[in-house]
This record gives sequence, structure tokens and C-alpha cells, in this order.
Amino acid sequence: MPLSPAALRPLVDTYLARHPEDRPALTGLLALLSDDSGERFPAARTTLPGHVTCGAVVIDRARRVLHIGHRSSGLTLTPGGHAEEADASLLAVAVREVGEETGLPASRLCLTPYALDAPFDIDVHAIDARPEKGEPAHEHYDFRFLFYLTDDAPPVLALQEEEEVTGATWLPFTEIRSTTLRAKLLAAERELDGTPQPLNASLLLHDGHGRYLLHLRDMREGIWEPGAFALLGGGREPGDDGPEATLRRELGEEVPGLVPTGLSPYEDQYETSPDGLSVPVRVYEGRWSDPAESLDLREGVLVHWFAPEDLDRLRLTPGLAGLIRRHAAGRGGATGRCTRARC
Repeated sequence: MPLSPAALRPLVDTYLARHPEDRPALTGLLALLSDDSGERFPAARTTLPGHVTCGAVVIDRARRVLHIGHRSSGLTLTPGGHAEEADASLLAVAVREVGEETGLPASRLCLTPYALDAPFDIDVHAIDARPEKGEPAHEHYDFRFLFYLTDDAPPVLALQEEEEVTGATWLPFTEIRSTTLRAKLLAAERELDGTPQPLNASLLLHDGHGRYLLHLRDMREGIWEPGAFALLGGGREPGDDGPEATLRRELGEEVPGLVPTGLSPYEDQYETSPDGLSVPVRVYEGRWSDPAESLDLREGVLVHWFAPEDLDRLRLTPGLAGLIRRHAAGRGGATGRCTRARC
């Protein structure tokens, strides 16, 4: 199981930087994550007297949170559960659990600028003993991740009713039973409107003579579309004040010294992250005409100028050829709309 203490501590550090008042309640979790012996796995069911679980806080446009009835406990809770051997991260656990229990695929979900991929809430709650399963009383340290729907309205759910789930409902923030989750949602209510916002920013950079600058990505684990040509840019980080700030920071990290002229929003779209989530992306257009070889490339393999007629010979990220050809044909030019939701 890859969910080691070393892998989980940065998530807790990020969370406590935002919620230092929660530190006393997380004493047991912090003790668990301080054990680097390799003999205890924080997210394993057998780790006692407490272990890590994960939940998905899915918010719709009406500021309601998806809840399901759990057959075993009789409680109405957010989707969630235990990690499995194949889970690469706690975020992946939350995505898998909401899919299994409600039928919502990862492609219908996106993260939020408010929390990104850090836990929105970490709740500690007691679990009663279950002698029939050989489980003593213990605690769950429940990492809850925040998602928005990509749909304008909640889709029809395919509930896991025969096994674990007895029904589903969408509850307003004020009716959520979990005190820790309810308090955080209400505190951030103005920011959590359920509408997807850009999480990534990309640069459609042209030279004014029909050529476009493309970036060849590394063949490394964890890279989106490794080994493909893509636009410069990347993902939002907590300190970024909007998508343009994300883009300028990314350019400074990838190709310091590249300062495009005429930078403006061109199109909003969705990409798919390695874990299957939808990622709202704002594409900016800009102009620059120096030789690609003059750039101080810090990430990736190379950057090169290409004309639209070259694209069929390249391995590109999904949708990139169409984007470039639309721009080259003179269509668009103003901020567009995502195919499933405004972002």
C-alpha cells in the first residue's frame, strides 16, 4: 500500500496550516503519521486503535452536498470508505468511493480552487466494535476532499443499493450533521458556489506568422500525457490569485524570460487528470517570435515552433490540434464556455 506516513504528512501539514485550531483533535493521527517503522500503514483497516479513511464532499450549483444512506450504520453520510491496495493517493480513494457508491464517474467531478487536492476537512469519529467481523472499537481519521459537479444539475445516480447504500439526498450546508464539515462549509459559503472555476492555465503562443510554440513533455510517472507535445502552462497552486497568475508563475518555472505580448483569455475547456477528474482549463493566447532555442527551458524535453500543417505528424495532447486550427482559422478569440459547465 503506497499510502505511507511520509506520503500523508504533507496533506496534514497543508490542512493544519489552514486550520491550526484542529491540531488538538488530530493528536492520534499525528502520532500515527510519526511512525516511520514501515510496520504500520495509516490507511489499513488493521491499523488500530485508529486509521485513515476518505470521503467525498460533492457540491452542486445550489450549494448542496451529496449524502447517501449507509446500510451497515443506518447513518446518512457523504460517500467514502477505506483505501485499497491499488489506490495511489487519498484523493484517489475519495474518487473511487463516490463512483462505487453513487455511480458518479470521476469525469463528472472537478476539484475547487478553494481546496485544490488538499483535504477540506479531517474529522475524527469513533466506530463501534463489530464482533461479527472481528473488529474492535476504533477511530477513523476521515480525510474529506471537496468536489464540484461538472453538470449544471445533479445527474441521475446509479446507487450501490444492494450492497452498502440505501438512498441518496442533497443537503444544504446548514443541515449537514458532521459538525466539523458543516462549520467549514458555512465559513466558506460565499466562495463555495458549486460553479467550476479554472484550475489550470495554458498558453497558446503564436509568432504572428502562422507558427505555434509547443512543449514536449517528459516521459515520467505522474506527468499528464507524458511524451506528448502540449501548450506551456500548468496547474493552480494555493498562492495563485486566479488563472493568469497561475500561467505567469508556470512560465517563470518552465521558461523564465518568456514574456508574451497581447496576453488575453482565448478559450475555456476541460482536460482529464491522470486520476480521471475533469480539470477546467483557461487557455490564453499571446504573441512572441524569438527562436525557440533561445529559451532557457527548465521543464520538459524541448520547445519548438510548428505550423498547423505539421500537427498530423506529432503526438499531441487531446484536443490540441483542433484548438490550434481554430485559432489559425481566425475563429473565436474571446473567452468561451466549457463543454459541460462554465469555468
